[in-house]
Amino acid sequence: MYKNIIVPVALDHGHDPAEAIAIAKALLADGGKITLLSVVEPVPGYIATYIPEGQLEKNRHEVIENLQADAAGDESIDTRVIMGHPGAAIVDHANNNDVDLIVIASHKPGLQDFFLGSTAARVVRYSKCAVHVLR
Repeated sequence: MYKNIIVPVALDHGHDPAEAIAIAKALLADGGKITLLSVVEPVPGYIATYIPEGQLEKNRHEVIENLQADAAGDESIDTRVIMGHPGAAIVDHANNNDVDLIVIASHKPGLQDFFLGSTAARVVRYSKCAVHVLR
């Protein structure tokens, strides 16, 4: 059983995280915690000048609300939003927060990422903890 599990949630890909959350709950040790983690990529400076003031904070708040809705009031589930490139940010977060399992979904592959989605593939390759990939 695992004490500290993260479930990365890509809200822009239309995945329902319910299956990943159910697997995380099944693998969670007594007293452990699950964190729903969403990674928001930074907006390039040349685009940021065209974004209305306060829009980025509004978007971040919406992401947090969506994660909290996915958690459905379960007190063993935390939510967190971080900035960065998804593959690298997930691995860095896991390494810096004593995560012992990542439960990640992988989309249907295209030609360039035939076996795993690019984010899931990066997490599997570089993570120091166990990774459970959902297909």
